[in-house]
Amino acid sequence: MNDIRRTILWVIFGFSLVLLWDQWQVFNGNKPTFLPSSKPAAVASAPAGSTPAAGNGVPTASTAGGTAAAVPTQAAPVAPREQVSVTTDLFKAAIDSEGATVNYLELLKYEEADRTKHVVLFENDSPATRYVAQTGLLSQTGEAFPNHLTPMTPRAGPREMAEGQNTLEVSFESAPSGGLKYVKTYVFKRGEYTVGVRHEVVNVSDQPRDAQLYMQLLRHGTVAAGTMFGTNTFTGPAAYTNEKKFHKLDFKDIAKGKVEPPPPANDGWIAMVQHYFVSAWLLKGDPASEQLRREFRVKDLGDNLFTVAMVATLPKIAPGQTLVVNSALFAGPEEEKKLEAIAPGLDLVKDYGIFAIISKPLYWLLNELHGILGNWGWSIVALVVLLKAAFYWLNAKAYASMAKMKAINPKIMEMRERLKDKPQEMQQEMMRIYKTEKVNPMGGCFPILIQIPVFIALYWVLLSSVEMRHAPWIGWITDLSAPDPWYILPVVMTLTSLFQTWLNPTPPDPMQAKLMWIMPLAFSVMFIFFPAGLVLYWITNNVLSIAQQWFINKRLGVLGK
Repeated sequence: MNDIRRTILWVIFGFSLVLLWDQWQVFNGNKPTFLPSSKPAAVASAPAGSTPAAGNGVPTASTAGGTAAAVPTQAAPVAPREQVSVTTDLFKAAIDSEGATVNYLELLKYEEADRTKHVVLFENDSPATRYVAQTGLLSQTGEAFPNHLTPMTPRAGPREMAEGQNTLEVSFESAPSGGLKYVKTYVFKRGEYTVGVRHEVVNVSDQPRDAQLYMQLLRHGTVAAGTMFGTNTFTGPAAYTNEKKFHKLDFKDIAKGKVEPPPPANDGWIAMVQHYFVSAWLLKGDPASEQLRREFRVKDLGDNLFTVAMVATLPKIAPGQTLVVNSALFAGPEEEKKLEAIAPGLDLVKDYGIFAIISKPLYWLLNELHGILGNWGWSIVALVVLLKAAFYWLNAKAYASMAKMKAINPKIMEMRERLKDKPQEMQQEMMRIYKTEKVNPMGGCFPILIQIPVFIALYWVLLSSVEMRHAPWIGWITDLSAPDPWYILPVVMTLTSLFQTWLNPTPPDPMQAKLMWIMPLAFSVMFIFFPAGLVLYWITNNVLSIAQQWFINKRLGVLGK
């Protein structure tokens, strides 16, 4: 029975590590090695520069479950288009004069994994990579109000944030359409990834107008392939309201028409989530704007393009009146503490997997340690030390049980050899030895199983925290989110794993005994591709475990047996 249980645990452990390594390959842009996707992610096939279903960019009432009007479907008037370039301390952006759409956004403080260029969040070069932020006005009575297809004229003004300048405003104005003129102003602030967006709706007609303001994010639906355990972080639309809380809106569910956005509310926001970075539309800036009634909509535009939109119903606009609505476009890193301060629930876009309830306090502790130590690598080491201290007595029981198993191992081996032709009698004799020696063969497993959720949660913290990107530790480790370039940490990891194997009791079955020595060597190949931060965590955990197990084995007199 003991052999069977040990074999099952080894198989589960080994299979889990294979899946984790497989998914880390996916995260680094490679194809899965062991579990390739049976259906590759779709890539948009529309020609570059085209705008598939652009007139229907915002979902119609039927897709939203509400009564709001659809986006006008007329073709955009032919007019010269201008790409207005904007540069701040954090962004290099391009705003298209057609609809004043943000169709390029480069994050100047973040580089790609290979450090050859900056991270680009928004872009419009090809449908296969298209990702833009749009806004416009909707009519419930059929008027053609200005929308994200309407030509808008950039107002004169600076386009680059000068040294010492803290605010940069870039404005666009539409011609009257349907009796309304639309003025959109982007307000960039130094040191902030939240861009203020001021919407001025001017009624130039002689009749009151009812309008809706939509804010939407359009993105290609290509995401990393997943496996049955789904270890990759979430990519896709999301929405939040105080009533329904955080909602992930999966691309696949949108394509199948199975997704259910939150019902209309007087609060909430929408977002596009990906690994490390997020964009989000919020109604933010004044109480009147923040309390507007809003609907949440998603739509599959075809060609692997999807939208998530927030549609706010505006108060009736009298003739000659100018209605001002303030919103915000966040586009930047998923820094948990900063997201918490921007809007309720916005920090939830940072994907912690199924153990988020454990991951969040672990991140808090890791962040506090970083505030003291100033280095993310040493903060990981300190966090593991604290976790090992918290689980000290639980681990002590496990190691004591394994030490007792190691002490009686010669007796078990002799008995198995003596009764190898009598399996039933062998099992009875084995149980008698366990009972006589007061040894529980599962005693070393149960305390470790209890800790597995904590270690998985910490894995997700290290995997999803943007702070680890390009964060140095010591010497040759200049990026904790990338593999060790000299393979020193994986080698150390392998050596500590082999030493732990020597400390553990040898399984009575020769095949299992060989497997115990082969598995650390096999797993060392996977650790070569793991990020240095995760390998550092594993090494620290191994070293502390070895120290505790060595002490217990020596105290019980089984060291070297």
